[in-house]
This record gives sequence, structure tokens and C-alpha cells, in this order.
Amino acid sequence: MARKHALLSASSAERWLNCTPSARLTEGIKDKSSPYAAEGTLAHELGELILKKELKQITTRKFNIELKKIEEHEMYYKGMIDDVEDYTNYVIETYHGALNKTKDAFIALEERLDFSMYVPEGFGTGDCIIIADGEMEIIDLKFGKGVEISPINNSQLKLYALGAYEKYGFIYGIENITMTIAQVRLNNISSWTITSDMLTEWAEEELKPKANIAYKGKGETVPGDWCTFCKVRHTCKVRAEMMLGTYKKLSKDPKVLDVEEIAEILGQAPDIQKWAKEMQDYALEQALGGTKYPGWKLVEGRSNRKIEDQDGLAQILTREGYKEDDIYKPKALEGITNLERLIGKKKFGELGASYIVKPPGKPTLVTEDDKRPELDSVEDEFDFN
Repeated sequence: MARKHALLSASSAERWLNCTPSARLTEGIKDKSSPYAAEGTLAHELGELILKKELKQITTRKFNIELKKIEEHEMYYKGMIDDVEDYTNYVIETYHGALNKTKDAFIALEERLDFSMYVPEGFGTGDCIIIADGEMEIIDLKFGKGVEISPINNSQLKLYALGAYEKYGFIYGIENITMTIAQVRLNNISSWTITSDMLTEWAEEELKPKANIAYKGKGETVPGDWCTFCKVRHTCKVRAEMMLGTYKKLSKDPKVLDVEEIAEILGQAPDIQKWAKEMQDYALEQALGGTKYPGWKLVEGRSNRKIEDQDGLAQILTREGYKEDDIYKPKALEGITNLERLIGKKKFGELGASYIVKPPGKPTLVTEDDKRPELDSVEDEFDFN
């Protein structure tokens, strides 16, 4: 049976809390599968399996059978178990700490959480919940390698926390709730703690009113960072107006931009570039499906020649007297990422530590909240020739 998805899901909460009409606008549009999503799902299955073995919820035989299935999956790579164990090790350490505090400390894995008392038909699945007297921690495994995710005021985690609090809060007298992101492939395990009163106050005063508006498909369309995974981001008119509006702003000086205006453009440029690329990809996909755009047409793109039968061509060339050293490339070592996937991140780190260097990166402009230290004298430290 197909798994039902909530209209106002926890994973999309940041979007529908900020852009309330988006939930109904995207309703009925199928999610596109991606290798990243499949890899993340597999990592979650592996993490749950490891934890069940550590917690003696399954036998070693059952673990080995299920592990073999995971290892045979097309998205599995050898270093995956190293990455996932950063999450499982944190969970086990946290659970043992809870047991030291409370003998009957509680742990739940892949728990269905109902927060429909605040969000119409709202439910989700929490990766891990650990409870000791007065304390509860929600731990969420993130397997993405893109943007670092913070647990601070994280809407998805707060919804999971609400569901867990409604289920267990009065039984265990929970007063403090910790929300933890385990973004293992970015070495980001970070936590944020609030009181249960703060959580329920947010739920009553902010979450519940906005959720009711979102469920009805009402409110204003508001573009922002939350548009990234919205299924109507390509055709959203308000988002397009926001992006194109950047070009319509008049300078203080009608002919020349000043440094403040250039700084503003730098801040908006990545979003505009990303949006423009998304629009190109979306339009191409639609055109391939038969959509005609005025002034545009589908043509065959440029391509490079390639050798279809390398062995056959090599035999002909060697028969003609050409040496193998001349017609074959020398062997080349795989890149670091592929070697880590082959050998495993931890083992490769041990074996290759003495052979790998990290040269300084090229200077780049970033916003002041970036964690990297500011360069003092770029010209002295870098050779641009």
C-alpha cells in the first residue's frame, strides 16, 4: 500500500509556514525521485538497522541478513557505514547518558508522531527520540552534503518535538526539549534546547494559525529560501517578479552603481543565477514534452566525438605499428571522493594522511556571517599568474 503523505508535512514546514498558499498549490503534483533522496532513504534504513542491533532489538543473524540487502542496493557505497555510524554512535552515547540519569530512560526509533492538534492532519516520522525524566531529545539524521542545516528554530524538528511531547510529555514530565541535527557528511552534529512551555507557546500562537491558513490554501505567496524544493517554483509568478525586480531598481546615480548597490547585487546574484538555470531546465523538460515557447525551438545540441569500440580501434592502430605507450593514456589514480567511497572514509583517512595536502583555495567574496576567517592581504598570499 502506498504511504500517505501529509499535506502539511514536517519536512516542508518551513515553506508552508512562510508561504501558506504553497501547500495547496503543490497538492497532487508528484514528487520527482532523485538519487540523493534514494541514497538518504537507504542511509536511514542502515542507521535504524545498526541501532536495533546495538540496542539488542534484533538478532545478529537478522542484522546480517538485512545488512546484506542494503549492501546490494545500487545506492550503497563502502564508506556509507562509516558516515552513518557518526549518527548511530551519537545516539548510543546519548542514550547511555540518559540511562545514567534515569534507569528507565526510553528510546524510540522511526516513531510515527502526530501533531494534528496544531496542524490539520499533521503527522511525521521521527528518526530517534530519547527520554529521561524531565528531558527529551529529538535526533534527526540528515545525509545531504549541500547546505549546512541548523537545529535552531528548525520548523521540521519543532513539529517532531510537538508530536513526541504530546505522546510522552505527561508520562515523563518533560520540561526541556533538545533538538539535534546529525548532518554526518558535513561533520555537523549540533543541538538546540528549549523548554516545553516555549515550544507549546510557539505552537499555539504561530504554528496553529498559519497551519489553518495553509490548509485552506489562503494567505500571500511569499518567495524565499524555502522555494528550493517547492514543486511550483518554476511557474510561481511572485517568485519570478521578485527575481526580475532586481533588474528594475534604479541606482541612486542613474548611470553608475555605488559600492552599496554592488554589495546588494552580489547578495542576490546566486539566487538569480540559480533561478535562471532552473527556468532553463524546466522549459527544456516541458519543450521535450511538446510545449511550444514563442520565439524558441528545440534543436540538437553540440556534441563531441567519442570512440565507441576502444579495443577494436586499439587493435587496428597496433597492427599499423603504433606503440601502446603512444595510443594509451598512462594509469591515473582515482580522485579522493571515489577512493573514500571504495575504501571507506575512516580507513582511507588513516592510509592516505601522509599523502594528501589541501592547498589554499582561490579568494572568493562571501557574506560576513561566513565562518571562514577573513584574508588580510590577498596579494601577498596568492599568486594569480
